Amino acid sequence: MTTRDPLEPNRASGLRRMRRPALVALALGLVVYWAAAQCNVSPSELVDGAVRGLEVLVFFFSPDWHALPELAGPALVTVLLAAVATPLGVALSAVFGLAAARNVAPGWLRTPARMLIGLERALPEIIILLLLVAALGVGPFPGVIALALGSIGMLGKLLADSVEEIDARVLESVETVGATRWQVIRHAVIPEVLPSFLANAIFRFEVNIRASVLLGAVGAGGIGFELSKAMSLLEYERAMSAVLLTLALVFGAERVSDFLRRRVLDGGRLR
Repeated sequence: MTTRDPLEPNRASGLRRMRRPALVALALGLVVYWAAAQCNVSPSELVDGAVRGLEVLVFFFSPDWHALPELAGPALVTVLLAAVATPLGVALSAVFGLAAARNVAPGWLRTPARMLIGLERALPEIIILLLLVAALGVGPFPGVIALALGSIGMLGKLLADSVEEIDARVLESVETVGATRWQVIRHAVIPEVLPSFLANAIFRFEVNIRASVLLGAVGAGGIGFELSKAMSLLEYERAMSAVLLTLALVFGAERVSDFLRRRVLDGGRLR
């Protein structure tokens, strides 16, 4: 006479529970393998490239400290690109965000506003910059416009979603006293979404600092252009100096952004 293992039902149910995740993992692995094959991803080339990269990395040390005063001006241009583009983008985002909100904008306005926000989100800033460079030429001005337009896709959507999440009873209570649409926006919508919108705008400044470095490498000027030029001329020590300045800009912008966002979200108080 044989005795049944009391743990056998639990093992069977455990195997059934693991079957679906295993199938999903297998399918995902096959997709990744197919995508890697289509992109000619080669582990051997990765290893060889890493070895060559380490050999080239030696040339970046030590940095050309004498180039820092020359790079200070382009670094300032990078900061000013973000400093000009962010307020302009915030103003445009406020208009598009309110126009795209279902509960404050009519349908004939909301649909095209949402379409324009979606279109901008689909176009990376670098694509916008290339189009603007073709029209306006190389320089900081196309970079400012590209960063400002890029802010609309992010901030406009966040603002529109925040407005649509406002409790409908809040808006109805203002409308019942005879307020116009603008008065509803002024006294009910803006006070409700302003703290989060300002916090997102400050975060966008941090994003624009990073983006301005990238855009500078393709025609917007600033420290990104200096880094790209130094790399093309094989001036690795100067390029390393530009990299260090870039890290300082990004780290400083992040610290300032965190500080200001805490002030805004905490009602002007620091914890």
